[in-house]
Amino acid sequence: MPQTPPFSAMFDSSGYNRNVYQPSEDSCGGLNYHDNNLLSGSLEALIQHLVPNVDYYPDRTYIFTFLLSSRLFMHPYELMAKVCHLCIEHQRLSEGDGDKNQTRKIAPKILQLLTEWTETFPYDFRDERMMRNLKDLAHRMASGEETYRKNVQQMMQCLIRKLAALSQYEEVLAKLSSTATDRLTVLKAKPQSIQRDIMTVCSDPYTLAQQLTHIELERLNYIGPEEFVQAFVQKDPLDNDKNCYSERKKTRNLEAYVEWFNRLSYLVATEICMPVKKKHRARMIEYFIDVARECFNIGNFNSLMAIISGMNMSPVSRLKKTWAKVKTAKFDILEHQMDPSSNFLNYRTALRGAAQRSLTAHSSREKIVIPFFSLLIKDIYFLNEGCVNRLPNGHVNFEKFWELAKQVSEFMTWKQVECPFERDRKVLQYLLSVPVFSEDALYLASYESEGPENNIEKDRWKSLRQREGHLW
Repeated sequence: MPQTPPFSAMFDSSGYNRNVYQPSEDSCGGLNYHDNNLLSGSLEALIQHLVPNVDYYPDRTYIFTFLLSSRLFMHPYELMAKVCHLCIEHQRLSEGDGDKNQTRKIAPKILQLLTEWTETFPYDFRDERMMRNLKDLAHRMASGEETYRKNVQQMMQCLIRKLAALSQYEEVLAKLSSTATDRLTVLKAKPQSIQRDIMTVCSDPYTLAQQLTHIELERLNYIGPEEFVQAFVQKDPLDNDKNCYSERKKTRNLEAYVEWFNRLSYLVATEICMPVKKKHRARMIEYFIDVARECFNIGNFNSLMAIISGMNMSPVSRLKKTWAKVKTAKFDILEHQMDPSSNFLNYRTALRGAAQRSLTAHSSREKIVIPFFSLLIKDIYFLNEGCVNRLPNGHVNFEKFWELAKQVSEFMTWKQVECPFERDRKVLQYLLSVPVFSEDALYLASYESEGPENNIEKDRWKSLRQREGHLW
């Protein structure tokens, strides 16, 4: 069976020419090419181009790109039904020729396509219709050949393992959410009973940065590539099924990861605003500056940006007397690295450096690249918004989807890195479940540490104190 290359090898600069915008006259069975690069095609022709036959197996970059982007036009189970139909047709044709060698040639190719689908987009198979079609087609192709039967068994076991791991991860997330709520109730009733701070749990900023990287990589790992596309699914004008596209908006793991970023920002702000003494608040700020710097060195840009965001929240940034006691030179350098001007030019340069280091890495630590996730989503959003899905002739604009797949495949490489650091369960538990303040509770703590400076702040403080019981 064909070997599956790693993701990093999928999209090199020669894979397609993204600078070609001229409509092509070269067409082949409903597909338009320019300089051997597929630019567009009818949906039916693109589906046929996905399905192997005796003499043909699709390029892996094409398989990934089409499976990723096709869900903007049809549900995966509809695509699977069409693929099954075409595969069975191809098998019948080869059987009709009476040549068993021909049949032996096509079966492993079809099984390889199914293997690539289950490995790269396993969450598609949470749908019973997908799983039913997969089993039917796989068993049909494997019948009579012991080697193929073993391949099918291996493929199914691997898929079931991935789906079981996802279910377990979702249960853990639900449990963490309820634990945090319970601790919040305790904090309201007995504030001193669980008022440990992060430095008592983990005094070493390097260790904390490593534990943050554990959380980041675990959560990244569960995001399916299709979630980037499903986040922006809109009604296809040529699709008459009104319910079809709303069904496809499944982005729970992506959303859980964005929620983690927000939680970390609020956790940082909470830890800074909670201490009563100014010197303790200043020490906490310096601690998080060191954590952020180590995140940068590791290549964990998402935690770095969450920490900077937490420190720049108004309840924290207004603590002028506290900041006066902080040596801010290191923080200024980090802020410069994550400066949003020129579309985050400094960060993008650092990210490219980390990505390059990852490609030539000799250790797991050097392979770590955790992008600032909200910006990655924004980039994909603008790519999606800036180019049409269909051309005026009704063809799918495949040039757009090559670019989309290139961005997502780079992320796929990064999310497969194993975290090289030792896990510290106590620190991880604290980071994931300790209660954090709401924005209003942060303001209240901030005003109590350093009183309001103007009438607007005084009015806000008065209002917050009147509603104090409801802020948590």
